[in-house]
Amino acid sequence: MDITFLGGPRPQRGVGVVAPFDFALDRELWRWVPDEVSLHLTRTPYVPVEVSLDLARLVSEHETLHEAVQTLTAIAPEVVAYACTSGSFVGGIAGERAMCEAMTRSGALPSVTTSGALLEALAELDVRRVALVTPYTVSVTRALEEYVAEAGVTVTGCAYMGLTRHIWKVPYRAVADMARQAVREEADALFISCTNLPTYDVIPQLEAELRIPVISANQVTMWAALRRLGTRAVGPYQALIDPAARTGPVLPEQLPGMPKLPDEEQQQEG
Repeated sequence: MDITFLGGPRPQRGVGVVAPFDFALDRELWRWVPDEVSLHLTRTPYVPVEVSLDLARLVSEHETLHEAVQTLTAIAPEVVAYACTSGSFVGGIAGERAMCEAMTRSGALPSVTTSGALLEALAELDVRRVALVTPYTVSVTRALEEYVAEAGVTVTGCAYMGLTRHIWKVPYRAVADMARQAVREEADALFISCTNLPTYDVIPQLEAELRIPVISANQVTMWAALRRLGTRAVGPYQALIDPAARTGPVLPEQLPGMPKLPDEEQQQEG
């Protein structure tokens, strides 16, 4: 049978991804990727350390990054992304930039990190005040707050889970509950940290409920990497990906000249 008429396979553009050894959400990353792009994942070597600042430093050492990027160069990706939030904010803004430079030197190709992509996304959405959700311990969470503050963004609220392992098992309901705890003061956006925390399906639901952009670690990583390719991430009505989703619906009580609802008056009086 002559199958030459099929004409395939279609050419693929590659994104190399360096992830920590315990990364478990490969499939979630793929959900943001258009059909013409392939992801090529590699992982850092295993170390017997739970999620902590120590682990963040270990999985982001420049020698480790060099070896990981080198394994990807054989399949010639057009960009490489480091998919770990804590590993890319643990050294502050200067440390994140040094990581990108190290990866670029190792593979001679553009490089992004999750935390660098976070700041890029905050700038894209013109966010000056952000609420944070993390699965981390208090020390790792504080390091994220310091990183965001170093970029000139005010943290308006924060909720964390205190986990040191099996973060990928956290259900969407728990993520949504933490989001509601974090957004208690006025914020321009909510960031859900950690590439091992599932977020894909919960983002549009939280945006509809909270009426602010909701961005997550895996989302910003894929968005920034695909941007380097001159293409766009895909996703269901997410503000970062779809500009049409950046202006939420106006509630009746927000319209000029409309009287306040009784419940709203009582809350303000209380």
